[in-house]
Amino acid sequence: MAFKAAVIGLTKSVAADHMHDGIRANAICPGTIETPSLEGRIEALSLELGSIEKARAWFVDRQPMKRLGQPEEIAKLVIYLLSDDGSYATGQAYIIDGGTTG
Repeated sequence: MAFKAAVIGLTKSVAADHMHDGIRANAICPGTIETPSLEGRIEALSLELGSIEKARAWFVDRQPMKRLGQPEEIAKLVIYLLSDDGSYATGQAYIIDGGTTG
């Protein structure tokens, strides 16, 4: 939790210090996303739980939406923030975690 607060604080500080230079800073706080890194964690957990299926289910069951996030869902937020449509957004933490922190 302290790391998250530090990243958000840094994001807000960078945004405030550089907005007059035309630089925007935002933090993206993703939940559990289906990535190669997660696959490695699933494989490691499968050794303890007995199967890949049980390990994957363990990760999915922790999610309020009962599914893993997809990289494309995060990418769409990044594209928005980089586009002209997101030009008024700076100094914000965008939580995109399927309701985990809700």
